[in-house]
Amino acid sequence: MASKTSPPNPSVAVFDFGGVLIDWNPRHLYRKLFADPAEMERFLAEVATREWHAVQDHGGDPAEATRRLQALHPDKEELIDAFYGRFDEMCDHAFPEMAALVERLHAGGTPLFLLSNAPNLLDPWLRGAARQRHPFLGLFRDYVVSGLIGHAKPDAAIYELVCRTGGFQPGEAVFIDDVLTNVEGARAVGMRAIHHRSAAETAAELRAMGLPA
Repeated sequence: MASKTSPPNPSVAVFDFGGVLIDWNPRHLYRKLFADPAEMERFLAEVATREWHAVQDHGGDPAEATRRLQALHPDKEELIDAFYGRFDEMCDHAFPEMAALVERLHAGGTPLFLLSNAPNLLDPWLRGAARQRHPFLGLFRDYVVSGLIGHAKPDAAIYELVCRTGGFQPGEAVFIDDVLTNVEGARAVGMRAIHHRSAAETAAELRAMGLPA
């Protein structure tokens, strides 16, 4: 009986953005705009909802989405405009231990890519202002943002696209995400994958795969 061989160690690392590298949270912005935390939570639960925002992650136009929501809530026009108009302020806080992990991988020669479910406006921010605010984001060779392409994790097409973008095969990469369904989607196309829970655990799993984490 032939022995079962282990899969080869990955040589490329692909990271999720929000929840892994950056503490993306609308509250980082809206705490500046609401004096009453309860009012802020009501706005996020009933007006600028997760369901409304998710449409833009799948290719919806943020400007059109803003206009439509403002028409439904004319008394909250400025607050709604801020959601995408000041989207970068939701991305103010990086996770320092994860930034350090990215820097170690880069220093060790690991090609790095970013794969995010996010509106299309995240892409120009990543390629420009983000590199001043969070210099470690400039270490990534390229970014794949779902809102630009109309496919989102865990659809197979978006994992296949990041592989084509980077010029590597799925089996050559490990994908890191804090959402289990996204991790499972990566595995389904042949990538190695880590369900991110903490920087220490993720680093240990990467080291076990032979990467310089």
